[in-house]
Amino acid sequence: TIPFLVRLFPALTTKFTFLNFLAFPYFVDLRQPELLVNNTINLYLTTEPGITVGVWHTVPGSRGAEAQGKDQRWYEEVLADAHPIIIYLHGNGGTR
Repeated sequence: TIPFLVRLFPALTTKFTFLNFLAFPYFVDLRQPELLVNNTINLYLTTEPGITVGVWHTVPGSRGAEAQGKDQRWYEEVLADAHPIIIYLHGNGGTR
């Protein structure tokens, strides 16, 4: 039965393979990461026309006291300094 269903409904198979329709944790607004993770802001990158990727920028704990109460401009300036940047790619789920 399963091979028949896979052949008949390929889009459904994709949904259940990647489970990207699930939002976990539930009832959390991921556009406000500062409520979940200290020293973090939400940014958006436009990779090509019509495609926007949401990213979180988190400064290390050693700069946590310095980051308190800062705005987005400060976080963007921190990205431009000489410190290394670690990019974490979380996978195929629809959440960060």
